[in-house]
Amino acid sequence: MTEARRFGPYEITTFIDGVYRAPIEHLAHATNAAVRDAAVAAWSGPTVDMDVNFFALSGPDGITLVDAGTGPFWGPELGLGRAALAAAGIEPGDVRRVLLTHLHGDHALGLFGEAGRFFPDADIFAPEPDLAFFSDAAVKETVPSYRRGGFDIAARLVATYGDRVKPISEGPVLRGIEAISMPGHTPGHFGYLIGEGAERLVLWGDLVHAPAFQLDDPDFCFVYDADPAQGAASRRSIFERAHREGWVASGGHVSGFVRVEKAGKGWRFVAA
Repeated sequence: MTEARRFGPYEITTFIDGVYRAPIEHLAHATNAAVRDAAVAAWSGPTVDMDVNFFALSGPDGITLVDAGTGPFWGPELGLGRAALAAAGIEPGDVRRVLLTHLHGDHALGLFGEAGRFFPDADIFAPEPDLAFFSDAAVKETVPSYRRGGFDIAARLVATYGDRVKPISEGPVLRGIEAISMPGHTPGHFGYLIGEGAERLVLWGDLVHAPAFQLDDPDFCFVYDADPAQGAASRRSIFERAHREGWVASGGHVSGFVRVEKAGKGWRFVAA
């Protein structure tokens, strides 16, 4: 858990759910396999380690989460966010709503208990394009097995939360919160822009997994991306917009709060 920071009407706290160790072999590149192979050969270890984060927004209408971590479903190095929430005095029944960036396990499995809802009274706001994609049984058959988890999550989400699942489109969601489409990692991947006026925060989900690669060359990605070229285009667009508009940024796999600055032909993060 990190110290809370205010953006608009919300005090925002980062909860670290654990560390995901992505095998370096899962690194990919949208346009150049040789560049990918050289980067893998030069990497110093077998994995690319990344924090898994979700966020609590405390506002005038109670507690809102952006994403929910893995829960107990991805092993002992993850799912730690639940204990961190409890230590911060946030009980499952206190959570009024959860805004999902997309329907992958490290963002959505934390919605579920061993049986039923983990957040018994929460509405679940989910990107409508992701819900549509991951609810299509015919599409599922065309997707590689290692990218099918979202289909199971979509079915479980609807079965568990029923009419509390609220499909959302790009644009205003709640007071001081705007959904922004950032497709590529999943077809309906969203980020959330929070705050008002000059000081705003973008929580960009899985726009960035590995700054060590993706800042110098946004075409780097991982095999988890549904559309690598689209994901690279989203990175370039959001990096440029965050830089131009002076946003603070964080996300599912970014450590801390950062600002995005140009650095030669690429970008760099500066602690905010």
